[in-house]
Amino acid sequence: MSSSTDTENNQIKVRSSQTKVKVTELLSRLNEEKRIEKKRNLALGVAAVSAVTVFGIILTI
Repeated sequence: MSSSTDTENNQIKVRSSQTKVKVTELLSRLNEEKRIEKKRNLALGVAAVSAVTVFGIILTI
């Protein structure tokens, strides 16, 4: 029983040491995700405006 408990305690210690996170790393990931999302939104907007323009040109012909 005690060896099982010791093993579990060691695993918990290892897990807790691996879960340390740097705040600056998280902020840089957040900023990177924001930039990617802005680019996607811009591309989607350009595609929508282009589709409306092409459809409008087709209707005037």
